[in-house]
Amino acid sequence: MSFCSSLSYPNSLFLLSKTKPFSADIKPPTVSLSSRFRASADVPDFLSADWLESRKKKPFGPRLNFSAEEVVQHQLDALKYNDQPRQDYGIEVLYRFAGFDPFERSTYFGPFFDLGQFERFRRIFHHSTYRVLLGHKERKMLSSLFVEENRFKQRVWIRGSRPEEEEIFQFTMVQRVGGSWDGYWLTESLLHDGNAFAGGLAY
Repeated sequence: MSFCSSLSYPNSLFLLSKTKPFSADIKPPTVSLSSRFRASADVPDFLSADWLESRKKKPFGPRLNFSAEEVVQHQLDALKYNDQPRQDYGIEVLYRFAGFDPFERSTYFGPFFDLGQFERFRRIFHHSTYRVLLGHKERKMLSSLFVEENRFKQRVWIRGSRPEEEEIFQFTMVQRVGGSWDGYWLTESLLHDGNAFAGGLAY
């Protein structure tokens, strides 16, 4: 053990002899502001110029400050311009306003349908009756009624984009009480003023 220690001791002594004593006159190196900015400029910017604005935007859907009448109007506007900014975007808006439970069969369109998947919901709007709403040319409110404090019904006449295409539909809106949607107006049902599925429906 003494032999090993005798070998290691000169090495450590040699290393110590090479170090310079601390002097108060030695100042740490300074980095100029120009070099600091130049270094930051070399870092690639992976965020687009409109990143902050895009973060602020939310998909159009229920808002706490929307009244029942406004919710109906917004949905009809979405269907009128259904394919803007992309195909069937208007139907997507209606799906966000829909008040049904996606895990249960719903009477949103009248009969019981499984609407948990958006694709099924979308197909019904392309049915021969409901397609009148897509890209419609004209509409007229026929009647509006608060049947209860938190339940609103509105009937609307629609003239479609095809010749002699017109139908009447009824929106039933419900204002939720309690839960995460407390105070929001959602669509309980959108019914055709007749038998919309007389010929059957493959959805």
